[in-house]
Amino acid sequence: MEEYIEMFIEYIRNVRKYSDYTETNYLIDLEEFNNYLNNNKLKFNNLNYNQVVKYTKYLSEEKHLVSTSISRHLSAIKSFYNFLLEQEIVESNPFKILSNPKKQIKLPNYMKYSEIEEMINSIDDSILGIRNKLILELLFATGARVGEVVNIKLNDIDIINHEIKVRGKGNKDRIVYFNDHTEESLNNYLNNSRELLLNNKKSDYLLINHIGTRLTDRGIRDIIDKIILKTSINKKITPHMFRHTFATMLLNEGCELKSVQELLGHVNLSTTAIYTHVTNDHIKDIYLNAHPRGNKK
Repeated sequence: MEEYIEMFIEYIRNVRKYSDYTETNYLIDLEEFNNYLNNNKLKFNNLNYNQVVKYTKYLSEEKHLVSTSISRHLSAIKSFYNFLLEQEIVESNPFKILSNPKKQIKLPNYMKYSEIEEMINSIDDSILGIRNKLILELLFATGARVGEVVNIKLNDIDIINHEIKVRGKGNKDRIVYFNDHTEESLNNYLNNSRELLLNNKKSDYLLINHIGTRLTDRGIRDIIDKIILKTSINKKITPHMFRHTFATMLLNEGCELKSVQELLGHVNLSTTAIYTHVTNDHIKDIYLNAHPRGNKK
């Protein structure tokens, strides 16, 4: 089965143009599935419904995965079998009729504005520091996914109108916006950092790594991890938390849910609505602090 996994990963990388993050997760999930089949002496092209149900129980009861992680596993495997069907390697997809487990509602983690400021202020003015400051400014100003940020090209940016065209899920383009702080960081990077990072190489992409090629999703995660070490922040910060923070702060300031949906590039309003749970908690805190009988001493 290993050779077919390699074929599938090549397919989602070169044909479907999935992000590095999705590609890595699909590979991890499929390798886990392959190990399970080998350990239980099962053949990937001869599975029945009861056997695939047992696999989901294995993920839940033995691997102790939550419903969202199980759903991700099943999504990877279903896509893999659909690919095998198209290639006429299997005759059916045994996971097709298997339903994903019910999702647990998990409120998104977000940051305080003071934490974002501390991260930005901790960065030096070196060549890499100038780039890293721009990364944080872009993530916070636009609410874009990390995969969208690393794929920004120079001709996607309209500096005069403070607009950037990004390509989201399903290859759908949308416009995101940035502020004066981001413009300042962008100009600083373009004038004093990018060409030095390229080191006489050519690239259409905005963000360049230390060897002169396009920065990756993983690269940004590593950069943020290193920035956190220089601050007093005592929690795990991911690039996606900037997106959560962006949405939460806009809603807290009265931005309409529909507008936030468009800025985030969500297809369904229900996906954006998860942030109203967070803002409701914020309103509750304001009430408890403001009402004369709200504070319990």
